[in-house]
Amino acid sequence: MEISITTPALLFPAISLLLLAYTNRFLAITSLVRKLFDDYNRVQNKANLILQIKSLRKRLNYIRMMQGCGVFSFLLCVICMYCIYNTWTELANFLFAISLLSLLISLVFSLIEIFQSTSALEVLLSEVEELSEQSLLKRVLHYKDEDDNVSNEH
Repeated sequence: MEISITTPALLFPAISLLLLAYTNRFLAITSLVRKLFDDYNRVQNKANLILQIKSLRKRLNYIRMMQGCGVFSFLLCVICMYCIYNTWTELANFLFAISLLSLLISLVFSLIEIFQSTSALEVLLSEVEELSEQSLLKRVLHYKDEDDNVSNEH
C-alpha cells in the first residue's frame, strides 16, 4: 500500500488533542493527590484515603503509559514522513503501522484509566454512604433519646 506524506500528517491533530487531554487528566490527578495528602494529615480514619491514594497511583501510572505511547506514536509519524520524503516506502509503511499500533495502545491505557477512575469514585461514594448511614443511625438514636426524655417527663 502506498501512503503519501499527508497520511501520517493526518494523525498530528488527533495525537495532539489526545496528549492535551492526557495532560489535563494528569493535572487533575496531581491536584487530587495534593488534596488527599492534606486530608491524610488531618483525618483520623485513613482507610478510605489510603484506598484512594492507591487508586490514584495506578491512574498516574496509566496516564504515564498513555502519554508515552502517544508521544511515541507522534515521533513515529514524523519519522514516517521523513521516510516518505526520502522515498523509503517499505520503512515508511512499517513505521506508520507501528505508529497506529502505539496510538491504539495509548487509547487502551486511556480506557483502563477511565475504568480505574470510576472505581476510585466508588471508594469515595462508599465513604459518603458510610457517613450518611452513621448520621442516620445517630438521628434514629437521637430521636429515641428524645422519646425517652418526653415519656420520662410525663
